[in-house]
Amino acid sequence: MTVAFLFPGQASQYVGMGRDLYDRIPEVSGLYEQASILLGFDIARLSFEGPAESLRQTAYTQPAILVHSVAAARVLVTRGLRPAFVAGHSLGEYSALVVAGSLDFSEAVRLVRLRGTLMQQAGERRPGTMAALIGLSAEDVECVCREAATAEEPVQPANFNSPDQIAIAGAVPAVRRAMGLAKAAGAKRVIELEVSGAFHSVLMARARDGLADAITDTPMRPCGVPLIANVTAQPVSDPLDIRRLLIEQVTSPVQWAASMQTLARLGADVFVEVGPGTVLRGLMKRILKDARTLNADTLKQIEQVVAELVCGDSGKKSPS
Repeated sequence: MTVAFLFPGQASQYVGMGRDLYDRIPEVSGLYEQASILLGFDIARLSFEGPAESLRQTAYTQPAILVHSVAAARVLVTRGLRPAFVAGHSLGEYSALVVAGSLDFSEAVRLVRLRGTLMQQAGERRPGTMAALIGLSAEDVECVCREAATAEEPVQPANFNSPDQIAIAGAVPAVRRAMGLAKAAGAKRVIELEVSGAFHSVLMARARDGLADAITDTPMRPCGVPLIANVTAQPVSDPLDIRRLLIEQVTSPVQWAASMQTLARLGADVFVEVGPGTVLRGLMKRILKDARTLNADTLKQIEQVVAELVCGDSGKKSPS
């Protein structure tokens, strides 16, 4: 058995996430207290009580998901489950780097708060949006974006989430032109997403530039287990490479489907989504249909994962 931990990104958050871990595990409450001091606001209260509108704001969403994901991973590790590989979707790369031993939790909180703030500001300065295109090939999506884009109104692929689900991002008029072209090209579904900016596009260039110095100056160690990087879909462990790819990631597409295929080629055969929600597990069903996938969000789910993978209770029902 070769386990990969997968860490979710923005849009997986929900009010109440992490509450049961916080209430029952002292190490988790300590993480939330540490993060609250670093952030200057009560991240536990925001995560557990909302309001949902605040939790959806990028500057708050990103640290909230990071803290929950790292907390869930630490409970898994404490109970005997260690990953052979890690990967994180966009923001989730920071959670993955903490668990891989490359990035201190406190440094990750600081970087993610800055990242979220800069991305929110970039979205306010250069308004953009995103859309999910379902049922088109990567080549078709690239073609649609080229046709819809102009010099003043860019649009580009942003998330290669699965072979048949690709998100695009860019200026609002360009994204909407691309949506129309995608329908004409035979897309099964075209959905404009509720986001505060055109993430992983050139409209995030100001955020990338603002984050670059902070990432460059942040202490990092070689990963204890390989990270599959969003930008390249290849394993990385050297701090110089990690820094460069974290900077590039802000304006580059997330190669998630290719990353999961890389993990499978490297021998991963159990994939545990660690943190809020089930987004990544759902995508995995489209990428590697026969993959063994589990969720570790709530304490109950974590206990089920440990029972199945550490204690060998193969008869126990998999978490949903």
